[in-house]
Amino acid sequence: WVWVFKKMRLVAFHRRLLSYCCLSNLYRKCYYSCGRSFNVCIVGSGPAGFYTAYKLLKDNPSVRVDVYEKLPVPFGLVRFGVAPDHPEVKNVINQFTELARSERCTFIGNVSIGSQLTVDCLRNYYDAIVMAYGAKEDRRLGIPGEDLPGVFSARSFVGWYNGLPDEKNLSPDLSGEKAIIFGQGNVALDVARILLTPVDILKRTDICAHAMDTLTNSKIKSVEIVGRRGPLQVAFTIKELRELTKLPGCQAALNSSDFDSIRDSFSDASRPRKRITELMIRAANEMKNNGLKEWTLTFLRSPLELLSSAHGKVSGVRLERNRLEERDGAAIAIGTGEVECKECDVVGCLVLVHCM
Repeated sequence: WVWVFKKMRLVAFHRRLLSYCCLSNLYRKCYYSCGRSFNVCIVGSGPAGFYTAYKLLKDNPSVRVDVYEKLPVPFGLVRFGVAPDHPEVKNVINQFTELARSERCTFIGNVSIGSQLTVDCLRNYYDAIVMAYGAKEDRRLGIPGEDLPGVFSARSFVGWYNGLPDEKNLSPDLSGEKAIIFGQGNVALDVARILLTPVDILKRTDICAHAMDTLTNSKIKSVEIVGRRGPLQVAFTIKELRELTKLPGCQAALNSSDFDSIRDSFSDASRPRKRITELMIRAANEMKNNGLKEWTLTFLRSPLELLSSAHGKVSGVRLERNRLEERDGAAIAIGTGEVECKECDVVGCLVLVHCM
């Protein structure tokens, strides 16, 4: 199941809330419950919640689990976070559904812990409480113009095209031709792919109807994916990159000179990193055709300000060029003071989110 979490981009695993030590301690409590039922409350019905329930029920026959969820339906990021054109990742829902049918597991939806039920109240009825809920708010960039119309967080945009009830009224304006995305992880590539995928292909996925209507009328032709560091530090996996390179009616518009400084050094990188870099270089060297939609990766840039048009909508971004500096074995992006501006019509702020 670690592989499944990788596939679903749960990199932080809810800030390592369900660490091995915590679960081991909970197992010991379950084991020594003197034959009586050991009642566990799990707050959150996403992958973290259901995998916790699975391990507890599998290893401890005396355990009973109640899974609480704010939404009326379960499965969290599996249902509302996985891209609609990745149905194979959502197959884990079948395992979760089978678990929920167990006599020792109860799903309780449409209940908000903290407002409708307090944790102190739950303590009166359960032997243990596991907090496995996900991100509630976005981590902001902290730059001017972040609240302009046309600027969206990854959490909101992904929730919008996946049918998350809280995001159904997002209504992004995709009447412009260019989108800029901050962040070079799998979610960034997911959003770029959804924006550029031909409508006929999207219609064959389980993307929600309101997003399909908007994307059908989208004028987006170019997506620029901006990262603070260089090609050797991108966070996406080769699968997501390969999907972009093979997208029908779309081409990569990478700058081959961005890879000149690493052509001799990346041979010492790990095999996954080497394969990703080789694929980026091949994409940068491919012949370009006019009239196709395109995507590109821009490296060593940090956003300083989101610019507004005369109509009060986002119209561009002011970026600072970076250089990389080695610190304790990690490549750190350091601003050079050199600034440039880029025009755009939509901005996706794909930054890490934090749990509340």
